[in-house]
Amino acid sequence: MIVALSLILAFELVGEILSRVGNLPLPGPVVGLCLLVASCVLRPALADRLRPTAQGLLANLSLFFVPAGVGIVSHWPTLRDQGIGLAVAILGSTVLAIAAGALAFQAVARWTGSVDPSDLKGDGE
Repeated sequence: MIVALSLILAFELVGEILSRVGNLPLPGPVVGLCLLVASCVLRPALADRLRPTAQGLLANLSLFFVPAGVGIVSHWPTLRDQGIGLAVAILGSTVLAIAAGALAFQAVARWTGSVDPSDLKGDGE
């Protein structure tokens, strides 16, 4: 397990270095994850070696939310003062994201011809 965790963290470190040195627009952990996935595809034995540790991490994923909870508690005065504005911004951006996704789906469905355009009008039939 220590070796597998070390490998995962090494990929994250390499990704962080590449992201900073290459001035990439992606965060280092994302670059490291992409490298890890590519390595697992190229070397299935690596994926087999990492699988038990990765499944253990995923089984305890809720522990990774503890720092977020601590952050909420430590910034409680700000949330109390700005909470309504934050809630409106989060709700509004969520609705806009869902609408953008639905419109993009409709556009791609029409463009590819995979759906009859009359089925996308939403007239309830």
